[in-house]
Amino acid sequence: MHLPDLKQARIRTNYKPLIKEYRLEEKYKNIGNNKKYFIRTYGCQMNEHDSENIKAMMESLGYILTDILEEANVVILNTCAIRENVHNKVFGYLGRIKHLRETKDDIITCVCGCMAQEENVANEIKNKYKWVDIVFGTHNLDKLPEFLYGAINEKIQQIEVYSIEGDIVECIPAKRDSKYKAWINIMYGCDKFCTYCIVPYTRGKQRSREKESILKEVNDLLSNGYKEVTLLGQNVNAYGKDLYDDYDMCNLLEDVAKTNIERIRFVTSHPWDFTDKMIEIIAKYPNIMPYIHLPLQSGSNRILKLMGRRYTKEDYLTLFHKLKSNIPNVSITTDIIVGFPNETDEDFNDTLDIVNECKYDSAFTFIFSPRVGTPASRMEDNVSKEAKEKRLYLLNNLVNEYALMNNKKYVNRVVPVLIEGNSEKGDSLFGYTDTMKLVNVTGDCKIGNIVDIKITDAKTWSLDGTIVDKNSI
Repeated sequence: MHLPDLKQARIRTNYKPLIKEYRLEEKYKNIGNNKKYFIRTYGCQMNEHDSENIKAMMESLGYILTDILEEANVVILNTCAIRENVHNKVFGYLGRIKHLRETKDDIITCVCGCMAQEENVANEIKNKYKWVDIVFGTHNLDKLPEFLYGAINEKIQQIEVYSIEGDIVECIPAKRDSKYKAWINIMYGCDKFCTYCIVPYTRGKQRSREKESILKEVNDLLSNGYKEVTLLGQNVNAYGKDLYDDYDMCNLLEDVAKTNIERIRFVTSHPWDFTDKMIEIIAKYPNIMPYIHLPLQSGSNRILKLMGRRYTKEDYLTLFHKLKSNIPNVSITTDIIVGFPNETDEDFNDTLDIVNECKYDSAFTFIFSPRVGTPASRMEDNVSKEAKEKRLYLLNNLVNEYALMNNKKYVNRVVPVLIEGNSEKGDSLFGYTDTMKLVNVTGDCKIGNIVDIKITDAKTWSLDGTIVDKNSI
């Protein structure tokens, strides 16, 4: 048994990550024959991609995916540690599983991901959820077959969570959720240590994958018919700084663009590492999509300093306007936290001022959620719940106003849309523009194609459109 230690998780040394290759031992094959697994994913795109890896590993063992919890022989919760509401959802779902075990006691229950890396969470599971069979973190995802083998044969609780800087495991298989667009990890971990953020503790040291491995993955996806890749990292535009002297995110973006895959995206960017050269490369290549997610977090310099963000609102606005001026038709979204400890009405109004200036296409907005072990969790939280909720309400109204305003600019325009599937209502298709706008499409076309769509209506969070007959243009 290995339990996490947040003090250890903070340590950064000159350790050079090992590059390992995933291999499935023969004895683990077929342990899941005639059995089913259920997986529930919380959190970011990296978690979604981790779940794609989990699915592939499970099916290499013989398990079959089910979306019905009651049918499952193995239940996997792949968790997120960013905010308290996810923490509560995970433990609430564990209660549902415990109830199911009263009638089906042979279920193997597994908790993994970022929450498992939290010291308090792992200890709570160890002491109060002894029936949970497997707990592992973000550094040993590749060991899932080994853990399942142990759960089947030894029937003892396995908690294997390491608070380490981390290595890189290549060649973990992936069962991708789409046949047309794919996530690609280009780096892991983060060294920024923003005072509110648990990610540097749960994901480890910043460590970049070798460029050759990334480009091979892109080319393999291209040869298999994929149209779009999204390059993933906790601080994606810091790629390469830990690995190369003369190769960085600018170089990688250009090399990925030269593969001629039709669409390239990347998330998430830290403003501190967004260079003029990156802007030049994005503008130069038409297959790098004009969509940037650029977290603000706060418009107050005083709060930004307390957050440890390492830029001022003036720095942020300079970068924002460079993006707008140099990348044609660019769409910019952001993240904003309200109610950070010591945030005053004046600080909050500074944030509203930035939103009024930037007029974001969309924003993910949150009330500050203290994460145990981070510096912000030890700050006096002197903002009342009522004030936080009022500020979030005001912010969301403003964000929604600009989201609708930006979407209305698309009406009567013809835009390229990657058609991804049938809409939930079943009477139309859906897809995304190059600027990451969701479009509900009427008409008949092949899923997986990039199609010209004429936008007919705009809503706050989506567009409506019809397929264009090119002969009529």
